[in-house]
Amino acid sequence: MIKINSLKKQYKEAVVLDVESLDIPATECFGLVGNNGAGKTTLFRMILDLVRPTGGSVSIDGMEVTKGEEWKKITGAYLDEHMLLAYLTPDEYFQTLRKIYGMTEADLEAHLSKFTELFNDEVRGKKKYIRDLSKGNLKKVGIAAALMGKPEVVLLDEPFENLDPSSQIRLKKLILKEKEESRITFLISSHDLNHVTEICDRIVLLEKGKVIRDMHDKAAMMTELEAYFTG
Repeated sequence: MIKINSLKKQYKEAVVLDVESLDIPATECFGLVGNNGAGKTTLFRMILDLVRPTGGSVSIDGMEVTKGEEWKKITGAYLDEHMLLAYLTPDEYFQTLRKIYGMTEADLEAHLSKFTELFNDEVRGKKKYIRDLSKGNLKKVGIAAALMGKPEVVLLDEPFENLDPSSQIRLKKLILKEKEESRITFLISSHDLNHVTEICDRIVLLEKGKVIRDMHDKAAMMTELEAYFTG
């Protein structure tokens, strides 16, 4: 589904990302971990063609992201609040996206009904602008939007950050359900090792822009990550 080849990002003398090869198959829940400055967000931004590489390529479903737009039709993402339309209410924002994706009102309601527990009656029908929402509720709106339009690939950067414990558990269940039922390929960057090891089939560890671990054994993931991060 996603192929990364000789991907490099360099600012003057500083190399911030240098990934020789990554192949993420369809329906995999792929986790990306690393300390601050490891290159996680840079990698996600390059996958989404928000940052152009110094060298190498990223392809989604066979489409090189820097050479066309078609891949965007099957890709959803939420990286931060700058991806939202802050001057709209959440309801207005969802309606705007509904029209872009060609969804009916019934389609939209069916989609948003999946998020009822996660929204916890704090997001819809409140007439509060997105810019005035709490950081946790901003994240909920962004994740719900990322999953609109029946994407085949969804990238989420730190999805559990700023969520209370109940919301984290609800989001975890929602991701697992969407992966199973909608066959979505998820790419999730997170500092929360417990959640990411629980929901991901595979975890890649970045350090200074390089892949230093590529873990597929769920039983050993947490032990290996704890050993790395505790030195």
